[in-house]
Amino acid sequence: MPFGLYPDLKKAYNLSQQLRGIYNNSNDKHNVMTKLAHCYRNAEELGFKNFNILLNTLTLNYHSIFNYFDNRTTNASAESFNAKIKVFNLEESKTLSSLLNLF
Repeated sequence: MPFGLYPDLKKAYNLSQQLRGIYNNSNDKHNVMTKLAHCYRNAEELGFKNFNILLNTLTLNYHSIFNYFDNRTTNASAESFNAKIKVFNLEESKTLSSLLNLF
């Protein structure tokens, strides 16, 4: 990577790796709280506008983020199931609409 030419890119990359490391290597919720606080502070200190999304996400969703570390599960399966239901309902309404157009 051309970090020598783009030192800000190196800082942003290091912050993303710090965040990834928290999720991949941490199991203790209290340890995660401390590490995320450091990550938050580092993002603030960098002052990159693009990291405002990260800061807002951490601020608004910290309870959900920390709960992930209780048993390391997400609601992805529920979201996937909801998406399948939406597709089914859409297909069903198209079929019903087609049938009604026959009469």
